[in-house]
Amino acid sequence: MGEAQWRLTNLRHMGQPVAVEQKPGGTSTIVRFETNRSLTGMGHETFTSAAEAKGPRPAAVIARRFFEAGHVASVHVYGNIITASLEPGASQSGLNDIVRDLYQYWKPGMVPPTLEELLAQMPAEAAPAAGGDAPAAVAGEDPRVPAHLFERSRAARARWAAK
Repeated sequence: MGEAQWRLTNLRHMGQPVAVEQKPGGTSTIVRFETNRSLTGMGHETFTSAAEAKGPRPAAVIARRFFEAGHVASVHVYGNIITASLEPGASQSGLNDIVRDLYQYWKPGMVPPTLEELLAQMPAEAAPAAGGDAPAAVAGEDPRVPAHLFERSRAARARWAAK
């Protein structure tokens, strides 16, 4: 392993552990993280500021969290490799924790929000209709499943039966 600092940590991604290895880069201002999960698919993503790291993609989330830590100049993510360039004189401490906790939504001591709290955060047009304004479910259909999914299933069965 040479000078590489191996640190094996478990992440939670959809309930599956993700291994993370932290390695030094070519210089003291470069640090690399390798995971056993692809974060970008086949594309390269480079970020030079938190403003560029928009959206819920894993690469953007990692970049935003690195920039929020305050000592990262740029972040490059390709597949399962994250490369961070540190600000001059900055330490890489804490970055491993950011990668490790990428998919850990619920930490010890956290209480999940109630349904009422989640509904209060939804925009009015997206919230379910109150009272009896909701369309009645077709017999045999679960009212919790969106109607468009039932329609898509009906259309697929019809295409299959026509063959």
